[in-house]
Amino acid sequence: METLIQTMPGYRLQEYMMVLSPHEELRKKIMTVRKEFSETYHSYHNGWGKPHLMLARFNQYEMMEERVVNRLKTIAMSFHPIKVELKDFGSYPSHSIFIQVLSRELIKELIREIREAQRLLKPDNDHKPYFADDPHVIVSAKLLPWQYEKGWLDYSHRHFTGRFIASDMLLLKRRMGEKAWQILYRLAFQNLPVNTKQGELFS
Repeated sequence: METLIQTMPGYRLQEYMMVLSPHEELRKKIMTVRKEFSETYHSYHNGWGKPHLMLARFNQYEMMEERVVNRLKTIAMSFHPIKVELKDFGSYPSHSIFIQVLSRELIKELIREIREAQRLLKPDNDHKPYFADDPHVIVSAKLLPWQYEKGWLDYSHRHFTGRFIASDMLLLKRRMGEKAWQILYRLAFQNLPVNTKQGELFS
């Protein structure tokens, strides 16, 4: 029954991701780090496409997309541009190496705002949204034990610096099961006195 419903127009489950995206020069710098790591340690799981800082991931039916976008647009309008500082490397023992984000409080505040809309960001209780609690930029993930141990021994001593001003957040989308993400909307931070709570009455 569930499969039948998901073939009906508007009832297809889609995957969405909210991200902050560095400017092109910094993206290229991060891509160079990723490429070097993957060539040295034969690891090719380096996040999802272009380098970014993930805020949240969720699934939702396509028919709900307009309501989701309107809610996220309201959140973005009320927020202000964020200065993002990247410095050196961190890791999740045994499986991931990433570039650390120094200035995390404002990003966490933004994630909390998005989290308040979580009822809109799930089609049912089996598809719960994910909210980043430790913002970072992935270098490589899903590492085998030897890749992690050798890689971290190397990168724990390396240095990296970068910064960018996030003047918007991107809403990315892909169909369930697909690999490539598409930019669905660019939601500008406008620092406007918008009452984001009001939207909850209609969610």
